[in-house]
Amino acid sequence: MNSVNLSERLQVVADYVEEGARLADIGSDHAYLPCYLAQKKHIDFAVAGEIVKGPYLNAVNEVSKLHLEETVTVRLGDGLRVLKEEDRITTITIAGVGGPLIKRILEEGKQLNKRTGQETLILQPNVNERTVRQYLMQESYEIVAETIIEENDKIYEIIKAEPCETRQDLSERDLLFGPFLRKEKAPVFIKKWSSEAQKTNYIIEQMKKADQADSVKISELETQLDLIKEMIK
Repeated sequence: MNSVNLSERLQVVADYVEEGARLADIGSDHAYLPCYLAQKKHIDFAVAGEIVKGPYLNAVNEVSKLHLEETVTVRLGDGLRVLKEEDRITTITIAGVGGPLIKRILEEGKQLNKRTGQETLILQPNVNERTVRQYLMQESYEIVAETIIEENDKIYEIIKAEPCETRQDLSERDLLFGPFLRKEKAPVFIKKWSSEAQKTNYIIEQMKKADQADSVKISELETQLDLIKEMIK
């Protein structure tokens, strides 16, 4: 039987999924993640959701090829709309899209009663991780683990969060850098934020040259730049 090999990024996501989970993998592409976990008999059930027809068909083919239809169901649809009450989902994974889109998917899912707020969330935003952490805090989720890795010259952050009784108060540093990542300060973390400091500095310099400089935005960026410099020094 063919076995699924995950990228390093998806392997971190997989490692965060707890045994016996009922998984919803949104934006599942080839359904590699649920198929890998199903092959390992690590999950009880999974929905692989995909909004685009091509990746949806890829996922259907992958599940069929591996004979995992009893565990993994592939559905075509937008975000958490693919879920049904009888799925009894306990874990939601969303990887490889931007932070604002992750927030939209989760919020829309809540409004449509497709998400109870009791699910474990494992999220890998490609950009704007701060938006995700802010939303988790608002939704009374506690960030319980974070990983930062570099793969194919791109840097990714993976965030695992659990529902909690009392709202976790995250500082601006926690939101921007991650409550775990900023304490660990791994080499890849320093690399990411050194690059961000250069970019932010460049943007500030360009904005100052404008005929009508946006002093409020410049001030915000300068505050952020100071935070970054303090974090990586």
